Amino acid sequence: MNKSDSGLKDKVIGKVKEVEGKITGDKSREVQGKAQQAKGKVRDKAKKLKDDLEKDHQIDEDC
Repeated sequence: MNKSDSGLKDKVIGKVKEVEGKITGDKSREVQGKAQQAKGKVRDKAKKLKDDLEKDHQIDEDC
């Protein structure tokens, strides 16, 4: 996986932890999974924002 897939990686690993917690009855593990999924979503949104800003900056330079 490349660096741009880091959000996806966190979301997948988080989901696995959440399901593991549900199956084993481990609430702590379930919460860890949910937190890691949230981290992945934040990374995805931050990357999208960064890409949008870079795109806008390139457009401004072209003018």
